[in-house]
Amino acid sequence: MNILLVTLAYPENEAQTNLYTDLMSEFKKNGHDVTVVCQREKRNNKPTELISHCSIPVLRVRTGNVTKTNRIEKGISTLQLEYKFLKAIKKHFVNKKFDLVLYSTPPITFEKVIKYFKDTQNVTTYLLLKDIFPQNAVDIGLVKENSIIHKYFEKKEKSLYDISDFIGCMSEANKQYLLKHHPEIDERKVEVNPNTIVPTVIITDTSKGDIRESLNIPHEALLFIYGGNLGKPQGIDFLIKSLNLYKNQDDVYFLIVGSGTEYNRIQQYIGSNKPTNIRLESYMPKDQYDELVRAADIGMIYLDKRFTIPNIPSRLTAYMNNSKPVLAVTDVNTDLKEIIKEANCGYYTPAGDEQLFKKTVEIIKKERSNLLNLGDNGRKYLESNFHVSISYEIIMKHFDR
Repeated sequence: MNILLVTLAYPENEAQTNLYTDLMSEFKKNGHDVTVVCQREKRNNKPTELISHCSIPVLRVRTGNVTKTNRIEKGISTLQLEYKFLKAIKKHFVNKKFDLVLYSTPPITFEKVIKYFKDTQNVTTYLLLKDIFPQNAVDIGLVKENSIIHKYFEKKEKSLYDISDFIGCMSEANKQYLLKHHPEIDERKVEVNPNTIVPTVIITDTSKGDIRESLNIPHEALLFIYGGNLGKPQGIDFLIKSLNLYKNQDDVYFLIVGSGTEYNRIQQYIGSNKPTNIRLESYMPKDQYDELVRAADIGMIYLDKRFTIPNIPSRLTAYMNNSKPVLAVTDVNTDLKEIIKEANCGYYTPAGDEQLFKKTVEIIKKERSNLLNLGDNGRKYLESNFHVSISYEIIMKHFDR
């Protein structure tokens, strides 16, 4: 089949991988013709162009900045995505026919792009629902409920769901939330299609001790690592409060690696308080970041406590891939805590509760000798439940083969 993926998140560097590069590689491995359309933010100073990424043609569309920018620029750039994607697609794929169009959220504003293919070609459309917008923005105060912008995006959201032949949700709770709040959706077209990756065999010549030494991290300290986006959805207020509970304690160390709109707030906290056991690093290459994860004892996931939508951060599979146990500090609505319990791969504590956070960290300190086992459990769970071949088969079962 001829497959098209429309997404924002497709890395330029071939050494970088994510959910979508792995899924497209799986389709290609199984003999399909694969094409990708993704954004190229203007901060990169590169034009719209069709180039190859790991032998897969990728149309990179120059857009405004959507990520790691202020609310106004993000909003304007998001509203322009449909037009810019459509213009590039019509120019570069005028004679290209597709059988299946996959597309992910965010953003919710691809409805006209998908409709174009529905109207001009006999395509099957499949939404990989990774973000329920605009409700998630309402939850954390980025969009005012019942405002004009809220109602506009709600209309776009409903149109996207309506035009989708199938909708793959990240988890069972995510699926049930969608059906409960959108009863107009035919439940027969909604299914669980989790975040999946290609599990990798990680080999390194650098010892954990050498990595810690290079960052002046005490060898005996229990090392927590947080890696990923540092934005509003992560609930940075509580991240800072929770780390501050252990400020200057020599038996624990917190390493924060990432970038985003809230990066400066953490930087300011560290600059003002000068904690001896909290370190902040900006974005770094994947191989370098993976070395830091391997040197850590446990990986952390943060989500804002106000979320009503069950989110499953992709960071979970990254920690599992590195055989690291997980400490999830999130809202109570996500079923991430149930996944961690089923996999027996870590700990959960509700975001916003300092006492429970401290109690959980103390339990982890006492159970330090068991962290390797928890990490191994996570890796096994990843291979059995979050392997990219699972997502591939979930999608392909809708087609006669």
